[in-house]
Amino acid sequence: MDAPDSTGGPEVSESTERKRAIRESLAVGVATAVYGISFGALAVAAGLDVWQTCFLSLVMFTGGSQFALVGVLAAGGLAAGGSAIATAAMLGIRNVVYGMRMKPVVGGNPARNVAAAWITIDESTAVALAQKLPRNARLGFWLTGATVFVGWNLTTLAGALIGDAMGDTRAWGLDAAAAAAFLGLLWPRLKRVQAGAVAAGAAIVAALTMPVLMPGLPVLVAAVVAFVVGWFDLFTGRRRA
Repeated sequence: MDAPDSTGGPEVSESTERKRAIRESLAVGVATAVYGISFGALAVAAGLDVWQTCFLSLVMFTGGSQFALVGVLAAGGLAAGGSAIATAAMLGIRNVVYGMRMKPVVGGNPARNVAAAWITIDESTAVALAQKLPRNARLGFWLTGATVFVGWNLTTLAGALIGDAMGDTRAWGLDAAAAAAFLGLLWPRLKRVQAGAVAAGAAIVAALTMPVLMPGLPVLVAAVVAFVVGWFDLFTGRRRA
């Protein structure tokens, strides 16, 4: 690295990048944590009590899987428990891939690796990969993950208490919270034709199978369709290496 000149050029640049990493981490962390209110209310509507809801956020801590689990339970009750667990596990597989990608960024001893595994989620990975400097990538990962973890658990408690006090949350439209959250997360990713084709194909298959399959299974079938379309890249005729 070049030595700083009299104006402190490189030092100012590194300081600016670090501040940007902090701003992005806090902004993403706080914005994501707000979704915990919807999850808390939806989980109570699905039949969980306040403490079960909070425990789920504490030990599971991956928003997509949590929404999927309580969404299937809300639709099918305890009879759909197997499908709910399978759906949640399927959505959680992506975190394994994130973990492999974040391993060089996190580094450290086994205790640090365990802590990192707990907060390896979409948001912490995205902020880390958006940084130019390795030290800022590490900062972005830990700060984003910690912010989301603390905020998510606090808002989950708030949402569960609100949902418990409201009684039938469906009367307030909170039964649609999971679908709205997923749509909000998905929409920015549909800029390419291939991504749109995957989403459309999966949605069509899910809609066609919902009347004939038990709750949770249409999601799994749609995931297979999405995998095939995405893996074989059917709209460009090239299979992924």
